[in-house]
Amino acid sequence: MWHDLAVVQIPIVEKVLRTVAVYVLILVLFRLAGKRGLAGLNTFDMVVVFLLSNVVQNAVIGNDDSLLGGAIGAVTLITVNAAVTRWLARDPRAARILEGTATTVVQDGKLVPGALHGLALRPSELEHAIRIQNGDKVSGVARARLEPDGQLLVSLKKSEQSATRGDVEDLRRRLETIERLLADIAADRRPPS
Repeated sequence: MWHDLAVVQIPIVEKVLRTVAVYVLILVLFRLAGKRGLAGLNTFDMVVVFLLSNVVQNAVIGNDDSLLGGAIGAVTLITVNAAVTRWLARDPRAARILEGTATTVVQDGKLVPGALHGLALRPSELEHAIRIQNGDKVSGVARARLEPDGQLLVSLKKSEQSATRGDVEDLRRRLETIERLLADIAADRRPPS
């Protein structure tokens, strides 16, 4: 039993190469699938992710069910992912190629139909995402972009934005000025005593 846990049943180099190959394949598949897959996983997307992990399992581990073999695959996967992540952080061109670029989906309060179609996003999904980010409706959005990592960045029109602390402080100062002016006017209108 202990022998089966510790002895790698296929060459370590083959295990590492299998893991790297599957990682690259999955990376390419997600890149081809686009940003929408990362934006918010619906039920169908979750099913695909679960099945995908099961489908590629044997490609990664081969005919090896040893504990050490699994550990080698896991370490390889984490190492390759860390290296790719660091590479993308240092090389904007590689990040643009591998991750893609942001896509504007709302401009001046109007949906960008070509972008929605290209991303396979339904208007109702986009409207829901806008509401989550404190927007009431698409018409109140100055610009919304779906980033390569699947996040939706929404910029509301000025008229739709919530007041900031600075806005409230400015209003407080203006009200104080108005109150002083009204007090001065009221004082000027009082009959002399």
